[in-house]
Amino acid sequence: MTTPFDQPMRLALDAARAAIAHGDVPVGAVLLGPDGSVAAVDHNRREETHDPTAHAEMLVLRAGARLAGDWRLTGHTLVVTLEPCAMCAMAAVLARVDRIVYGAADLKTGAAWSLFNIPQDERLNHRCELVAGVLAEEASSLLVEFFSKRREDRR
Repeated sequence: MTTPFDQPMRLALDAARAAIAHGDVPVGAVLLGPDGSVAAVDHNRREETHDPTAHAEMLVLRAGARLAGDWRLTGHTLVVTLEPCAMCAMAAVLARVDRIVYGAADLKTGAAWSLFNIPQDERLNHRCELVAGVLAEEASSLLVEFFSKRREDRR
């Protein structure tokens, strides 16, 4: 089944593959502007920058805010290969992102349905629409391959 988010998710998957070169978990993100244009693309850079907050989502939100000249990213869509963690989900809420689209669910730390549902928590002052499972098999395969190789390398 094709979705309107397949193409941006493919960009995010390409970005995720670039994270492997830095030894980082292959997660990529794309921020779409209100008109659907690509505002930012990045991947996890925690290992490269030694920054625990350098998740792909955080990086594209920062870049998008700089580009927009405003911390409020109303009308924007965050597309990410893996379900956002609590930090990234909350950052999207605080940035007033309209929608979060993700590929693979994260049953251990996912904060957009799997473990928590921060983006739609009625106690918060903003809620995001959630779209899950876009190119999920491809996103999941990328992560499974990465961690399998990492385990092999440690033997």
